[in-house]
Amino acid sequence: MITRFAPSPTGPLHLGHAFSALTAWDLAQAAGGTFLLRIEDIDRSRARPEWEAQILDDLAWLGLRWPTPVMRQSDRQPAYDAALDALWDRGLLYPCTCNRRDILEAASAPQEGAPMGPDGVVYPGICRTKPRTGPRPGDTALRLDLAACQPFVKTPLSADKVGDVVLARRDMGTSYHLSVVIDDAAQGVTDVVRGKDLAEATPIHLFLQELLDLPSPAYHHHRLIRDDSGKRLAKRDDARALSLYRAQGATPRDIRAMVGL
Repeated sequence: MITRFAPSPTGPLHLGHAFSALTAWDLAQAAGGTFLLRIEDIDRSRARPEWEAQILDDLAWLGLRWPTPVMRQSDRQPAYDAALDALWDRGLLYPCTCNRRDILEAASAPQEGAPMGPDGVVYPGICRTKPRTGPRPGDTALRLDLAACQPFVKTPLSADKVGDVVLARRDMGTSYHLSVVIDDAAQGVTDVVRGKDLAEATPIHLFLQELLDLPSPAYHHHRLIRDDSGKRLAKRDDARALSLYRAQGATPRDIRAMVGL
């Protein structure tokens, strides 16, 4: 068994991150397997080296260990480009120049509002008829044409419910959905441990794995750690940052107790 924890270095780890990382670690340890750490830093505008250093320090303090060197998505663009090129050559991608307002206005039905999917408002296909010939454009967003993909997969994914997902953002050259399936396959991850908030993304990832002929790991979606009002923790919740608990004298065992492990 190979599990992984894949944080983004865009802020401090909080109790929710600790619960996810410890859950993945415990699963691997119980099976005599391997726990991996991956830094998901494709958002270069928000990623910071100081946050990455804090992540490494907090996880080591919790007692977690992982093989080195650690995979960083910022080093992986050639692998993402290869997958994008393959999909483009098959006619399964199209360029998209829409902004959020364009999508919201086109998707909104009178008195009903815009339909929502795993990535927010379901994309209504505004740019679906744009040309797909010539070299793959590298200066615009690229969407996956779900309808065009159906002959190549056994499990359908409805564009009406999910939308044509973005596989390359203009400012990144990739996207979360593409990078995570490419990297899980490259690292041989057999079991993905993540929160229930990402359960809706799993059908997208299974679809991409089949489309790209990649292995599909088992997915474990754990409960979410919430604040006193029932709201899911986010990186802006500095009051629950691990570094703060550490500064107040908490131990790794205390953290486990706080998250119910």
